[in-house]
Amino acid sequence: MFFTYLRRELRRRRKAAAVIASGLALGIGLVIVVSSVSAGMREAQDQVLHSLYGVGTDITVTKEQAEEGGGGPRRFTIGGGKDGGTTTRTDDNLMPVGGFDKLDADVVDAIRGQDGVATAVGALALNDVTFKGEFKPGEIQGVPQGKPGEKPQGRQFVQGGGADVDVDSFTVTGVDTGEQSVGPLSSSKVTAGTGFTAGDTDALKAIVDSAYAKDKGLKVGETLTIKGKKFEVTGIATADTGAATSQVYIPLKRAQTLADVDMKDKVSTVYVKADSSEQIGAVKKAIDASIDGATVTSSADLAEQVSGNLSTASNLADNIGRWLSVAVLAAAFLVAGLLTMSAVSRRVREFGTLKAVGWRSGRVVRQVMGEALVNGLIGGALGIALGVGGAYLVTALAPKLTAGVAATERGPGGPAARALESAGDQIEIALRAPVTLNVIVLAVALAAAGGLIAGCFGGWRAARLRPADALRRIA
Repeated sequence: MFFTYLRRELRRRRKAAAVIASGLALGIGLVIVVSSVSAGMREAQDQVLHSLYGVGTDITVTKEQAEEGGGGPRRFTIGGGKDGGTTTRTDDNLMPVGGFDKLDADVVDAIRGQDGVATAVGALALNDVTFKGEFKPGEIQGVPQGKPGEKPQGRQFVQGGGADVDVDSFTVTGVDTGEQSVGPLSSSKVTAGTGFTAGDTDALKAIVDSAYAKDKGLKVGETLTIKGKKFEVTGIATADTGAATSQVYIPLKRAQTLADVDMKDKVSTVYVKADSSEQIGAVKKAIDASIDGATVTSSADLAEQVSGNLSTASNLADNIGRWLSVAVLAAAFLVAGLLTMSAVSRRVREFGTLKAVGWRSGRVVRQVMGEALVNGLIGGALGIALGVGGAYLVTALAPKLTAGVAATERGPGGPAARALESAGDQIEIALRAPVTLNVIVLAVALAAAGGLIAGCFGGWRAARLRPADALRRIA
């Protein structure tokens, strides 16, 4: 009887049901779009972190270089000809990246032994700067001097000479070949050739970033000279998103040996993976407390540094979008409730008569709430369709967003900022608005809630009706 009456009443009041369902559909559709855009913002931010931070990396540890340790400009020695004549020279300098101090390999072992740490690996960031050109000494001009020991007879000066020098530079990172699931190379995928193996600790092998390989015309099997050593290019790596952390990767032991300054058993960055996401905070605090002067950065800290219009859009979606959704949804629920009450008021004679023939108030209320719940579910179905369509339009029409990572107050910004420097300080991210199962479940829950709220309004009004009201209407 309940369902028969319900079906008949919904058919009789199709227009009223459509108005209530449409109001709920608009509110639910907006919630789906905003939730999907917010999820897309988080996904875009994750892509930035994924490309800059390394897959599986939860924490990075660096140490800011002391001011007396060379905070000023670096000095390079460029030699001239031995006989004083014109000569062609090539000087290859492999220096640690400025701003970072070296960490002992013992630090890596100490971090690896901390509670809550799954693994930790060290990496050494270097800059290879090569000067190549012709060097010609100047010639002494002016009045010649007297005999040795005598006072010069006139002024002399050097004229001419100089150098025509080409400068080439690229970034080199020494990586731990025994553990590659964490670290600077983990955010790239080897798309040509092969990667490192655990036994390549001292091998003259190099993996080159695809963008750098394309720029220099490097292919698998060719050689690349680093500090006078010829490295075979065994693989080409492509960053999953955005810029690669380095342009060239070589085994860590080789990088430590070839550096111009003493870097034996030294690293510039430690990459840490925690046992679980819940332990990242505790691990970060423990590392910060145990290593003097270290800059310990977690993926959450890096996320807070993501800037550009990605950050602006993310804040807009999270703040304004959330409150707009709540306001529209509350208005939709209120309108649905008022419309249901109005519909019940127009059915005074019907409900009064039903009470007069024996229907209890509870049965009338259940009937009204049943109708409102069905209207809510219909509105939910329409809202899901509207929301999915809106999310698809956002994905299809949204412009690309840019993101950057600012340097921290305590240090030079870490490997993330270094990767952005090679990418022009910005990364472009395509905005998506994915509709997940959780969002659909949320939409169904909101539809049911909207229907129940509207039913409560209508049920309250129906419960107050008396058979005498119906008799007065008939008279």
